[in-house]
Amino acid sequence: MDAEAIREIFEAFGPVDIRRMFGGQGIYRDGVMFALADEGELYLKVDDESVGHFRDLGSRPFSYQTKDGRTTIMSYWLMPESALDDPDEAAELARMALRAALRVKAASPKKARKPSPSRKPRKPVSEPAF
Repeated sequence: MDAEAIREIFEAFGPVDIRRMFGGQGIYRDGVMFALADEGELYLKVDDESVGHFRDLGSRPFSYQTKDGRTTIMSYWLMPESALDDPDEAAELARMALRAALRVKAASPKKARKPSPSRKPRKPVSEPAF
């Protein structure tokens, strides 16, 4: 699925940014990834609060095979076929996915940033001598 087709599907939702990732594409709104596209399919972020809705729609989770043969299942579920042709349904599901992504982000502990290896640590500021 090309970037223009993805933007068209989410047109009623508003502007989205698309970034290449691991052979697929991450789809972002205001810097938050709420969807992904892989092998011509579009998946939306779910969490405990929204996964039931996608299950009721007959959706399925995104999964992939790891190098050691295990299957990894992610918290992105396939966008229903009907939403691909219905801008209002696509926008509603995108809003739901964005809310799920924001809830997950808010619940995640903040990671401490490690200093860049190319950057020298700052020397502590000494107090002026009077």
